Amino acid sequence: MTSLEKIQRATVAPPASAAVPGRHLAIELAETLKLAVPIALTQLGQIAMMTTDIALIGRLGSEAMAAAALAHTVFFVSFTFGMGLVSAVAPLAAQAFGARNPHLIRRSLRVGMWTALLMSLPMMALSFYGEPILLMLGQAPTAAHLAQQYLLGLTWSILPALWFMAIRGFMSAVNHPEPILWITLAAIPANAGLVYLLLYGAFGLPGLGLFGVGLATSIVNVGSFLAGLWFAARRRPFRKFHILGHFWRVDWKLMRQLVVIGAPISLSFLLEYGLFGAAGLLMGLISTTALAAHQIALQVAAILFMVPFGIGMAATVRVGHGIGRGDAGAVRRAGYVATSLGIVLAAMLTLAVIVSRFGIAEIFLGESTDATAELSATLLLVGSTFFIADAIQTIAAGSLRGMNDTRVPLLFAILSYWLIGFACACWLGFWTLSGAVGVWIGLSVGTAAYAVLLLLRFRLLASKLTLK
Repeated sequence: MTSLEKIQRATVAPPASAAVPGRHLAIELAETLKLAVPIALTQLGQIAMMTTDIALIGRLGSEAMAAAALAHTVFFVSFTFGMGLVSAVAPLAAQAFGARNPHLIRRSLRVGMWTALLMSLPMMALSFYGEPILLMLGQAPTAAHLAQQYLLGLTWSILPALWFMAIRGFMSAVNHPEPILWITLAAIPANAGLVYLLLYGAFGLPGLGLFGVGLATSIVNVGSFLAGLWFAARRRPFRKFHILGHFWRVDWKLMRQLVVIGAPISLSFLLEYGLFGAAGLLMGLISTTALAAHQIALQVAAILFMVPFGIGMAATVRVGHGIGRGDAGAVRRAGYVATSLGIVLAAMLTLAVIVSRFGIAEIFLGESTDATAELSATLLLVGSTFFIADAIQTIAAGSLRGMNDTRVPLLFAILSYWLIGFACACWLGFWTLSGAVGVWIGLSVGTAAYAVLLLLRFRLLASKLTLK
């Protein structure tokens, strides 16, 4: 019997028509915030490191910025597949925690780390062939060559980054995500200093350009993973799980379960990030200015996305806890409270971006009035139309992952991002006079469609649970 079937047979849930006590909602909100705040801050810290990299690269000019955008496109197409698989550690460990099964918690982390190791080798190979791939896709030779330099340094970060994500999922599942935040906060200044040294050269170190930026990122990721492993293995309350016990044993049965859950997540991530990556390629076909402006606006969107993404991860854990306990009412509350919280915060952040969009462009490009700065501000204004939808989709997807429901959302991603979003982006970008703005409108339409479908899916499953 699956976890979902167990919940459907549970009798602890109230009738669908019964009002959920306000006290229960308040407790759920408090527990969600307790998880979501450190997770979201961790995500913001990680994106702060990426933003620092881009800001320093931007001082080299639009061509370097465009090359960084292309490098990120190639890198994340491969990295997101591994990220999706490793993200399945959180729901597996959360359900085990709710069921009071510490042995399964340890096994969940172990199979996540083994999966990351096995997946990292082919993922690294793709990054080593970034330049010919970009040339085949019609990108400018100079930009493709610079992007390859960046990738040669960045590709070594794949395995430690995936292992760090697995540890983060484990810590979140047991209600203690704070150490990951502390590590990330320490990594921000370390990353900024190392990127500056290796990019421009100082204190006797040579300037390595974009290769230096990628190498600095890899070094910081290795350090972050080692710090996370030390916390998980040696510090309370984590050491009681003995995460390194029998680590050499590959648990093939649980690994298959992780892949069944995680593979659709990976493909959904690929479809989502692939859409934005494809949008970057479309921008490159329009102009270098459009590509540079797209990278700036996309980086801002990524910063905003980290807050609901953290809430979505908290929703996965809270829903997973309810699944593990067999508490259908808790599953329903966890999803709806997280979604409501995400909508409120996303609306506030969206308003802030609209008001400060010209200042945001200056952060990346300095006091510039050229076409890149103007277009960046315009794309931020257009992008504000999908920030809230993006928040809804990531939180609803996180709630569904807590139920181990990942296959139907994959079908939704295919429909929304590519059959709707990409088609609109191509049509508006190249068959109308909209250009870069039209591409971003297409992104907005696809994201909104995905958000609606995921919400309806969670509502359907939650209704079935509470009616039993």
